[in-house]
Amino acid sequence: MTNILDKFRLDGKVAIVTGGAGLLGKQFCLTLAQAGANVLVADLNEQVATETAESITQQGYSAVPVKVNVTDPDSTRKMAAIAKNHFGRLDILVCSAAMDPKFDPEHQGSHGNRFEDYPLDAWRQAVDVNLTGMFLCSQAVVPAMLEQGKGVIITICSTYGLAGPDQRIYQKPGQPAQFKPVYYSVTKAGVLGFTRYLAAYYAGKNIRVNSLTPGGVFNNHDEHFEKAYSYRTMMGRMANLDEMNGAMLFLASDASTYMTGSNLVVDGGWTAW
Repeated sequence: MTNILDKFRLDGKVAIVTGGAGLLGKQFCLTLAQAGANVLVADLNEQVATETAESITQQGYSAVPVKVNVTDPDSTRKMAAIAKNHFGRLDILVCSAAMDPKFDPEHQGSHGNRFEDYPLDAWRQAVDVNLTGMFLCSQAVVPAMLEQGKGVIITICSTYGLAGPDQRIYQKPGQPAQFKPVYYSVTKAGVLGFTRYLAAYYAGKNIRVNSLTPGGVFNNHDEHFEKAYSYRTMMGRMANLDEMNGAMLFLASDASTYMTGSNLVVDGGWTAW
């Protein structure tokens, strides 16, 4: 019998992580690289992608940066070609690039638009990035996966793709009202529909497509927000930055070979109340 730990290894595999320079994207890139994968750190921010890749290589792992605009089909096809040309194959796509309205100190006061007056341009931009971007990136990588007869696509959802936002969390006494924007729940719910469609479409082709649904990750949030959010979870706290990594590796590796069209929820019990 194969040692179960061997199933989590990704030696010789090639992985693309879009949004690879983001808060969780960096974690996913390092996790896959530590498991043995050659990682393409793909992000619109080329400088931070380069810094992320350099940090990974300095730790003795394999990573290459690439600038990508996930809403541009030419850019996503170029991204896939770079992975294939540089490493010779393409095994894993992690669709982590997304517009995600943050409520950490850096973004205080940024989300005052009510639904009634939410800008149409902002809605369209978010749909373009969060859903069309996932569509284009998947289109770009699938030909290589079909050619080699195997592949894994992992989409990133959110608890707010499963349940409506509790807007009370974002309100502070004596301060202007803040709201989790409408686009976030709608696009993240769409991620699950896309995941199930793609998994069903490639049934029998040995291309597995699953979602990972993280809960809120602590990122120096103020005490009021952290307490309000934590109260909604069964575990009574926000996630640590590295607590999605095990689930990511599970979905990317042969440890999950009987999973497709599924959604793995890591939310501290938020959606299980």
